[in-house]
Amino acid sequence: MKRTSNILIAAALVSGALVSVSCNRGENNRKPGRIYMPDMYESRAYEFYNEKVSSMKPVDGTVKRGELLPYHLKAEDTALANGVKNPLILAKADLEEGKRLFNIYCGICHGTKLDGNGPLYKDGNGPYVAAPANLASGAKASYSEGRLFHVMTYGYNVMGSYASQLDRTQRWKIAAYIRSVQNGGANPPTLVDGDAGTPAATPAPAAAAPTSDSTTHK
Repeated sequence: MKRTSNILIAAALVSGALVSVSCNRGENNRKPGRIYMPDMYESRAYEFYNEKVSSMKPVDGTVKRGELLPYHLKAEDTALANGVKNPLILAKADLEEGKRLFNIYCGICHGTKLDGNGPLYKDGNGPYVAAPANLASGAKASYSEGRLFHVMTYGYNVMGSYASQLDRTQRWKIAAYIRSVQNGGANPPTLVDGDAGTPAATPAPAAAAPTSDSTTHK
């Protein structure tokens, strides 16, 4: 009987020691050892979930923090778009980002030199038989940043809209980059000192009221 009691006591002590070690390890749960799926184990915490709240649309008239104000011109308002100013405060890094985005989304047609000779055309030997627009020189080289932004927003002729692929800030950066290299760089943008990108400035000023025929010009 005494021997049985000693065994039970020893077992209790061992169990207590194991529980203590386990609890101590739990305090350092940032280093749990091997994790089978770390992206799920270290996932970002979500405070709560409410189906009604999560599916609600933003309040009318509000703008997400850090986002530019909505672009209110319509697709046919090309004459007004010519006068819209770039609302961004541009730095060197913004032009570099605009170039990077242009090469990804636009270079396939317009070419990395903006001459309209991208891989899809390839001097007429590519799969696309019609030459894309030359943005570096010629008629399109006179487009303002506002007009370039407008074209990316709504598309033009066979070119579709890129509003779903590029947000407003990205489209303005691309427009600034295109404008900076048009006509051999004759229209360099004003850049702030430093290489870091800067937040958006005040919204672009409203364009003048349209005249009776201002919405018909392309």
